[in-house]
Amino acid sequence: MIGGEAVRREHGRGEGPDDGPEYGRDAEEGGNSAAPAESSVSVSEITAELRSGPLEQLPARLCAACVRVLPVAGASISVLGGSGARVTLSASDESAARLAEIQYSLGEGLCRQAIELRAPVSASDLTQGRDVHRWPLFARQAVAAGADCVFSIPLDMAGSVMGTLDLYGASPRALPGDAMRLALRAGDAVALALSVSHLRQPDAADPGPAWVTEPEAGHEEVFKATGMLMVRLGVDADTAMARLRGRAFALDRTVTEVARDVIDRTDDFGIR
Repeated sequence: MIGGEAVRREHGRGEGPDDGPEYGRDAEEGGNSAAPAESSVSVSEITAELRSGPLEQLPARLCAACVRVLPVAGASISVLGGSGARVTLSASDESAARLAEIQYSLGEGLCRQAIELRAPVSASDLTQGRDVHRWPLFARQAVAAGADCVFSIPLDMAGSVMGTLDLYGASPRALPGDAMRLALRAGDAVALALSVSHLRQPDAADPGPAWVTEPEAGHEEVFKATGMLMVRLGVDADTAMARLRGRAFALDRTVTEVARDVIDRTDDFGIR
């Protein structure tokens, strides 16, 4: 298994219920353990996507496979781009895509902690209780998008976190022990599949799929808008991005939507 065992060894049971995010804990709580053979078959279904179609569509197939083998409503896969920003490669449905965009817009959510901690992070009920207090902005928007619970699994490869596998459910619930263990193995399988695809040797005739060669293409508008705000406001990149996120939150829109308005000069941030 790639990565997952190292994460679990490093963090053990994780923090207590009052000390921090719920990670690693569900894997040790009750639940009926899945038979090893059944678990292996489920993970094999994910890794089999490497050979089942065009490489360009691999992230989408991996998301669909995760939804088939796990008790969740949807999934998305994000990786860290060269700038350090999260880039969503694919999402199984509109709600999963919206969740990924919400976390990128707010700079808040489970995926950020999963990457920092190199451990799975769970929010079993975003409608009330401690998960709402932990991620107040994200919780409100996640529930509005149709996600009452969210689970973020780090994609670990050779000791480095390359991104996250984010899962959601349409009603509050914790993943039982067997399901969390399977989710960790699914994350390992996704990391392996993405890593193997990156090792493919490109050539002039076929440089490879866009999600490998240009992973940050989807955020070009945000980068451009950030640069424009730096000039208009006379601030650095981090401050410009913070202003962009603040504007998006105030208007209940995504940071990408606000970035388009900045580029089109339909939102001048009150600067005349």
